[in-house]
Amino acid sequence: MNERIRFLKKDLFKNEREISIERALLYTESYKETEGKSQIIRRAKATENILDKVEISIREKEIIAGNRTVKPRSGIISPEMDPYWILEEIDTMISRPQDKFKFTEKDKVIYKEELFPYWQGKSMKDSIECNIGEDIKASVKEKIVKLNQTDKGQGHIIPDFETVLNNGLGHLIELINKKLRENPDNEFYQASKIVLDASARHILRYAELAEKMMEAENDITRKEDLKKIAEISKKISTGKPESFHEALQLLWYVCVILQYESNASSISLGRVDQYLNDFYVSDLKKNIPENELKEYLEAFYIKTNDVVLVRSSNSAKFFAGFPTGYTALLGGLTSEGRQSVNELSYLFLEAYKDIQLPQPNLGVRVNELEPRKFIKKTCEVIRLGTGIPQIFNDEVIIPSFLIRGVSLEDARNYSVVGCVELSIPGKTYGLHDIAMLNIMKIMEKVLLRNKENTGITFEFIIDEIKNDIKKYVGLMAEGSNIVDEGHRIYAPVPLLSVMVDNCIEQGKDITEGGAKYNFSGVQGIGMPNLSDSLYAVKKFIFDEGRYSFKDVIEVMENDFNTSHGEEMRLRLINDEDKYGNDLDKVDDLSSEILRLYCKEVEKYSNPRGGIFIPGSYTVSAHIPLGEVVGATPDGRKSGEQLADGGLSPMFGRDKLGPTAVLKSVSKLDNVLLTNGSLLNVKLSPGPLQSDQGLENFVNYLYAYMKLKIQHIQFNVVGRETLKEAQLYPEKYDNLVVRVAGYSAFFTELNEKIQNDIINRTEHVF
Repeated sequence: MNERIRFLKKDLFKNEREISIERALLYTESYKETEGKSQIIRRAKATENILDKVEISIREKEIIAGNRTVKPRSGIISPEMDPYWILEEIDTMISRPQDKFKFTEKDKVIYKEELFPYWQGKSMKDSIECNIGEDIKASVKEKIVKLNQTDKGQGHIIPDFETVLNNGLGHLIELINKKLRENPDNEFYQASKIVLDASARHILRYAELAEKMMEAENDITRKEDLKKIAEISKKISTGKPESFHEALQLLWYVCVILQYESNASSISLGRVDQYLNDFYVSDLKKNIPENELKEYLEAFYIKTNDVVLVRSSNSAKFFAGFPTGYTALLGGLTSEGRQSVNELSYLFLEAYKDIQLPQPNLGVRVNELEPRKFIKKTCEVIRLGTGIPQIFNDEVIIPSFLIRGVSLEDARNYSVVGCVELSIPGKTYGLHDIAMLNIMKIMEKVLLRNKENTGITFEFIIDEIKNDIKKYVGLMAEGSNIVDEGHRIYAPVPLLSVMVDNCIEQGKDITEGGAKYNFSGVQGIGMPNLSDSLYAVKKFIFDEGRYSFKDVIEVMENDFNTSHGEEMRLRLINDEDKYGNDLDKVDDLSSEILRLYCKEVEKYSNPRGGIFIPGSYTVSAHIPLGEVVGATPDGRKSGEQLADGGLSPMFGRDKLGPTAVLKSVSKLDNVLLTNGSLLNVKLSPGPLQSDQGLENFVNYLYAYMKLKIQHIQFNVVGRETLKEAQLYPEKYDNLVVRVAGYSAFFTELNEKIQNDIINRTEHVF
């Protein structure tokens, strides 16, 4: 890391995080002027107003320009989506336990007197709430179904960055102008022209700013930096980039502009080493030093950490640590089925060794053809301890897309959005995180309502759980479709849509079904605890007769606070028969229920002409989802967290080593989890520092690959380090750890999530 990059990294964290209301004000200003126009035109005009008027800056020493807010790491709000939670939490954002932001007193007054009154009763949230039926509301109130994305715009998507970089924004402008001449009344084309032209002007604003700053700059070196920013910005405002620096700059400008359009999480980067490689190789052939190219890349890395997301306090529990979702994958197969690792793949890993920040959320695709050298390089970076990169398995994910009707070529080109959600770059609008189903809450309800059933059998319990899953999956799908429709009516995104395949051809926004692939991704949560609980019921009640069913339920209802409750709890916890230890008799239970869940989800379709696809990952939701589940037969006390990740064993229960964990997970029908799954493994850092330890790590990844598990990620940080960081956060403000599908600064997480990471089983190869 050179002096410039070191400065930029430090400068990013110099200020307290604040709320910026500038986007909200400009958006609202435009909406007041466009009353009576269609929603897509109003959205386009609002985005145009922001791009033309928002304050911009080029910060000290920057060589990649473009900032969503003038102050680093500021959060922006979207009252047009949901104004209510902002008003409710306006005074507590600074003091809440997770993801704190300062809301200035001046801005509070503006929000209360101008922004909230305008959006009250006319937001997307209002529309969704009006259309959700009582049965769906009841399932949400029961804490079985959680509907997401009711207060944010379109995210969890990968735009077609490859086409943008290879052709420039001018190419898209020409395409839209041609379509508009042929279809002058098509409002999607009209809106697309508005936002594309505004995007070009926005980039030119940076050229003008750089030139103005040059005039006042006395330092010759900095003057040259600003001159380069001005020249590049002028060129790529409509023209196509030709160098690595130009390509990274256009990529970042587009990322920022898309954030202005919808303020969404996880507008992800896709297969960066593939679509940026030609620019990189071309520069090397021109004898541009590799260190210079690495500096551009590291400057881009720092930029991805500047965008942090503001969520409600409840939502922050589920997505703790500001996960922005600048997710990018390296390696994998080409569309022709060849391995795709290139020189740039290695540089992306090498650059991350310098930066070690939560973003970009790098991942590596692995397959049988990939060079062992690259896998080893990946392991070297993972053992740094930040949890990056995470790993995805071509051997199971490509077949998973094939069964969903994706072409072979597109399936081989998959990437990841957000945390672990699987997607086809530039071709998919997948609503990948639209809802969650708390299957542990379903199990709890089944057990409690059968307390007095004297003839109950284990088979009856399984059947009841399956029937309830079917019922609540239906309600979840219905609720998700209402949210989907809310986005179509209130939040079209013409700029994002022109960067998604088929939208221009069809003249449709992605929210109307314009994308080539249209999925709705929903998560089934709680499988590891379910497996442990059900096996405990089977073993201790029905097989051994050690307890009566009613006795166990009564102890659960009292949270183990009975005369023999603690004795029972310890027996349940310490029993060796737990998921994560390669025991068929336990693992098969979660496999059976998960498969039923997946097959049920597959039955439903969405308003965009697509299908629902199942996943199993929690982000950080295993904490709040556990808070609403009472005591369970696996020994969990009421309100305690569920197993982290989605497919990870409950902490402390996986006692037979990391390979046994892999074998348990491999028994699940992983190919069905097309929306993504998540497996956390925590490794002791000491043994990995040796050459043999590194080789063992590489071999472990090969075992993971051959067992056809979708995803795996690692925390390589010792328990004592984490405990000390909890006690002395000021000494560990740069400690980055893996949470669940993303990494975050350990000291910025709330205590419950910190404890979860501390308590995860620390494995040794």
